[in-house]
Amino acid sequence: MRTPIIAGNWKMNKTVDDACDLVSKLRESLAPYSTVERVVCPPATSLLPVSAILDESPIGLGAQNMHWEEKGAYTGELSPAMVKEFCGYVILGHSERREYFAETDQTVNKKVKAALNIGLTPIFCIGETLEQNEAGKTEEVLTRQIKFGLEGLSEEEAAKIVVAYEPIWAIGTGKAATSEDANNVIGGAVRGNLKKLFGNTVAESIRILYGGSVKPGNAVEYFGMSDIDGALVGGAALKVDDFTAIVKAAAG
Repeated sequence: MRTPIIAGNWKMNKTVDDACDLVSKLRESLAPYSTVERVVCPPATSLLPVSAILDESPIGLGAQNMHWEEKGAYTGELSPAMVKEFCGYVILGHSERREYFAETDQTVNKKVKAALNIGLTPIFCIGETLEQNEAGKTEEVLTRQIKFGLEGLSEEEAAKIVVAYEPIWAIGTGKAATSEDANNVIGGAVRGNLKKLFGNTVAESIRILYGGSVKPGNAVEYFGMSDIDGALVGGAALKVDDFTAIVKAAAG
């Protein structure tokens, strides 16, 4: 059995005071659901104070991005070691990073390797656009992203990652893939490609999340599917009741 994981991507939301208030409430409200791995990913400015609030808590902390170099002249970036000081997880290759900040499969691959090298758990994001989906290119796009994004990883390294399948057309739009469609893509194109690269045993152990307008109202349906192991949650992660309800749904 794969342990469910619910990760909240706060994106560019919440000041430090707001973040501390939210995570203080989440620490209490998420406490009962110990069968679910719970992760919050606030903006970089809040990582230090949030980590203090979560000290000795089972709730994990993640960054939303990082650079692959150890240090250097990379203005505005965070190194793996800087993230590791506070976090156990890091979101990598999110579609917004790819679209707005020109990230490629190759740069994402460097980041995944750097995260694993320092002991961070990468939440590796993949997904197709609406145009690609409607053109029947979903599997082609995901195959490329997985092949090049995870290129050079050993089976042992691959077993440590979390994959998040987020159809870009469903992120923040209110639209969502049906649970059946999401499960078919995750069990087929995503886990299928992981099997080709790393073998059946490793592929079956990797947790694959669905992301894209996950809400309390549809969470139970998603988590009832055979290959969906949790969610990468956006807007609903900013509301205590909504995020807690999603975690509760994952706990069954």
